[in-house]
Amino acid sequence: MSKVTNKRYYAGLALLAGVLFLNAPLLKAAEKKTLQGTISDVMCGATHKMGDISAAECTTKCVEMGSKYALVVGSTVYELEGKADDLKALAGAKVKLTGTVDGKKIQVESVSKA
Repeated sequence: MSKVTNKRYYAGLALLAGVLFLNAPLLKAAEKKTLQGTISDVMCGATHKMGDISAAECTTKCVEMGSKYALVVGSTVYELEGKADDLKALAGAKVKLTGTVDGKKIQVESVSKA
């Protein structure tokens, strides 16, 4: 390699290392957690919009129409994956849920009434 090519190569490596270092906090791995909240759906979140039906009925109907189950913890809405039968049975209820949290998604491992 010529000296100019060498310098460009090392400059490129240094730039790549800097970008990776600065973005390291964004690359945080998913972690297993236990959270308490209410089973809802992603479309409605904490505020159900289907008129005069219960939160459980609204959640079930929204999921039947294509929404995904969600766990509402305060003002945060987590999209849930897995254990659909257990989530359906607990729709609208306060629960204790354990799973792998990755951003705003949770792969559900277990869920029970709180």
